[in-house]
Amino acid sequence: MISAHNLTKRFGYQTAVDALSFVVPAGQIVGFLGPNGAGKSTTLKMLTGIVEPTDGTATICGFDLRRDTLEVKRHIGFVPESGAVFESLTGLEYLVMIAALYGIPEDAAVARIRQFIAFFDLSFETLTDKLLGAYSKGMKHKVVITAALLHNPPVVFFDEPLDGLDANAAVGFKALIQTLAREGKTIVYSSHILDVVERVCDRVIIIDKGRLLADGRPDELIAARNAGTLERLFTDLTGGAELERRAKDFAMTFRS
Repeated sequence: MISAHNLTKRFGYQTAVDALSFVVPAGQIVGFLGPNGAGKSTTLKMLTGIVEPTDGTATICGFDLRRDTLEVKRHIGFVPESGAVFESLTGLEYLVMIAALYGIPEDAAVARIRQFIAFFDLSFETLTDKLLGAYSKGMKHKVVITAALLHNPPVVFFDEPLDGLDANAAVGFKALIQTLAREGKTIVYSSHILDVVERVCDRVIIIDKGRLLADGRPDELIAARNAGTLERLFTDLTGGAELERRAKDFAMTFRS
């Protein structure tokens, strides 16, 4: 469903993503991990056709990222970290507009929207009576997730999807992506909440400085390095242990 080969992105003299290669089959939930500045969001933007790669190739559902960009976009859903929306529209106006872009008739779109907002415990009146600019961060995020799934894409990319969601919504979202994967959808899940990734993802890909550090099942990677948890594995691979040492040294300065 996703195939990347030597995918590279340079901004001037800076290499954000450096010859990244991986393949993701249908029905798999992949945790895409890395510290800040590792190249995660840039990779997702390349795979969703927002940013053009400098070098390398990728296909989504068999469609070439460079030659078949529109077909790629028809077959994916994307929830960006920013959760950006048109704030001068109501929630319903925004979602109906997104549905129209995918050729979904308004009646069918509204029926799907009702299903999603019921899942996320939003009222239909909220979608019709309030502009998106008046929504809370969590409410906007629920609308953005709904927009990404409205056209029933086979591949979905999530960048920090739990950001702004309350505890109940987060539990529901985790159940949702597991259900989607069982139905054959491919999920790429980028997040800093590693305990959640460890519980819900079949596989993790860890990158740093744009390069691949590890790729495999979380339990197997943890066992191979005797790390105990995914968080410890991530820390060991990405230099977080040094940050922990510096934090302890810094804390010592407050002791009298």
